[in-house]
Amino acid sequence: MDADRTPKLVGTVWGLLVLNTLGSTGAETVVPLPRSLIQMVTMGALVAAFSLALALNLRLRVHASAFLFLLTLLLVPSVIASADLQSGFGALFRCARLALFVGTLWLLSRWWDGGPTFVRHHIRMYFLVLCTVAAGVLVSPGAAMPDLYGGRLVGALWPLTPPQIGQYAAVIIGLAVLLVLGGRTDRRSAALVIVPSLVLLLLTHTRTATLGLLVGLTLAIGSLTLTSAAARRFFSWAVLCAAVAAVVFASALQEWFLRGQSEENFSNLTGRAKVWDALLAAPRTLGEKVFGMGLGDKSFDGLPIDNSWLAVYHEQGLIGVGLVAAVFVTLGGVALLRPPSLARACAIFLIGYCALASYTEAGLGDASPYLLHLAVAASLLAQPAAAAPLPVPDPPRRRVPRWARTSEVT
Repeated sequence: MDADRTPKLVGTVWGLLVLNTLGSTGAETVVPLPRSLIQMVTMGALVAAFSLALALNLRLRVHASAFLFLLTLLLVPSVIASADLQSGFGALFRCARLALFVGTLWLLSRWWDGGPTFVRHHIRMYFLVLCTVAAGVLVSPGAAMPDLYGGRLVGALWPLTPPQIGQYAAVIIGLAVLLVLGGRTDRRSAALVIVPSLVLLLLTHTRTATLGLLVGLTLAIGSLTLTSAAARRFFSWAVLCAAVAAVVFASALQEWFLRGQSEENFSNLTGRAKVWDALLAAPRTLGEKVFGMGLGDKSFDGLPIDNSWLAVYHEQGLIGVGLVAAVFVTLGGVALLRPPSLARACAIFLIGYCALASYTEAGLGDASPYLLHLAVAASLLAQPAAAAPLPVPDPPRRRVPRWARTSEVT
C-alpha cells in the first residue's frame, strides 16, 4: 500500500477545521446555546484537528506551498500588532488560533497532489452544515426565517447568519457543477447536492454569494470551453436560460435582489459604506498603519466592517493587505499558467468567488471559511510529488567453478 495515499481521517481533520470556522454569533437558535459553549466546541475542534493531523503526519512531511508560506508570514504583523494588547488578550488568543489553523494546513499539505480529494471533503462537510440548516427549517420555520433578518434563512440549530449559509451553498453548488462537467461524479449524486443547496441559497437572499457563484462559474467553465465539449454545451445553455430568465422574470429578480431596500440603502451597501468611510478617516499612527491594531472581531466602533481588505488593513495593516494580495496574485498566476483541466477550473472558481466576496465579506486575514476555500484551490494547483525511483537490484553474479578461478595451467 502506498504510504502517501490520503488517509480517511484526513476528511475528519477537514471537518473539524470547517467546524472551527463556523463562528459563534448569529441568529437565536431553537435550543439556546451559550456563546462560551460554542466557542469551546469550535476551539476544541481546532485543537483536535491539529492533534489528529500531527498524528497522521508524525514525520512532518509537508508540500512546498507559496500560499501557506504567505499565510505564515501573515502571522508576523498579527503578533506584532496584538502584542501591545490594544485589542485586549483576545487578540493574542486569535493569533494562537491562526497559528494553529495554519499549522494544521501545513500538516495536511502532505496530501496536496492536484487531485479532487479535498474538493470532495469540502463538499461533504459543508453539505452536512447545510443539512443542519434544513433540519432547523423543519423543526422551527419561524426561528429559521425570523423577522429580525427580514425573513431570510438563518441557522436555527447552530447560529449561522444568511451570508454564511449563502456562502456555503454557493461554493458547493459551483464545485458540484464542475465535478459533473469533468466526469468525476454522476448527475444524480450531484443533483442531490445542487438542488437543495440552491433552494437554501435562494432563501437566504444573499446577493454576494449569488453573484460569486455566477462569476466564479463563468470564469471556471470559460477555462474549460476550449477542451471540454460538455463545458461548451453547459455554457451555451446557461447563457440562453439566463437571457430568458432575465426577460421573463425581470421584476421578480429585481425584487429578490433589492430585498425591499430603498435605493439609498442599496447604494450604501446596507450601511457598509458609512463604516468604511469612518474606518479610513480614523487617525492612526505610523505603526498602526503598517502593522494594524491587532486581530479583533472584524468590527469598527461596534459595527461589522464587512470588507476583507479593510478588515485586514484595520487589524494587520498595510503589510497584511500586501500579503493577502500576494495570495491572490500567486494562486491566480499559477492557475493561469496551468493547462486546462478540471482541477484548474475548480481552483479558478474558488479564487474568483473569494475575490468577489472579499468586497462585502471579511475573513481573509484570519481563520475563516474563505481561507479554507483558498486552501482547497492551493491543493488543486499543487504538483504531485515525484515518485522515488525503484531500487534496481544488482545483476546476479555468475558462479565460477573453483577449477577455473586460477590462470595456471597444469
